[in-house]
Amino acid sequence: MSLKNIFGAKGYKVLKNGIWSDHPVCSTTLGICSALAITNKIENAIAMSAGVIFVLILTSLLISTLRKLIPSRVRIITYMIIIATCVTIVDRFLKAYFAPLSAAMGPYIPLIITNCIIMGRAEAFFVQNNTYHSILDAIANGLAYSYSLLAVAVVREFLGFGTVLGITVTPAGWENWVLMALPCGAFFVLGIVLWVIRTLANIELPGAKG
Repeated sequence: MSLKNIFGAKGYKVLKNGIWSDHPVCSTTLGICSALAITNKIENAIAMSAGVIFVLILTSLLISTLRKLIPSRVRIITYMIIIATCVTIVDRFLKAYFAPLSAAMGPYIPLIITNCIIMGRAEAFFVQNNTYHSILDAIANGLAYSYSLLAVAVVREFLGFGTVLGITVTPAGWENWVLMALPCGAFFVLGIVLWVIRTLANIELPGAKG
């Protein structure tokens, strides 16, 4: 059975676009702040990715369900209230059950509120589509965001600390690349990730078409 049969023609297209063709990080360069800020360790990238996916899914559910009740003139502030509520749940959860990880990530979990991917999908998709397709779009964009962060984090942690998920994997005498442990190192790695994914997906740069 094909994916089109499982998710429907539109559902399949939504998944394909979100995960690959219209990649939120590589195609529209949204959400790159966190890709630069917290990808020095894989565990940070996993926590951020899980938080963003949760917020995306819950936001898509609420906005798509209430879309006909949200007055156009207050839709942005409504999005912000919904997103802020979802982010607060994630922040409280991490502080309660994963305090060291929450402390290591500092203010970046609360700053999910300002993640352009979430606000962008709320305005461009959730408010215009039904709940089913909105949730699929949220999952697709969340997964695309996640594998981008993880790709950057794996390279940075390996080169910068000689570890993978905190486990040393480099031979004795390995010299850590200090640059990779610093935020500026993320620019180099993210640039390569953007180039690879754009090339493989044949994504045109914004404004490339005449």
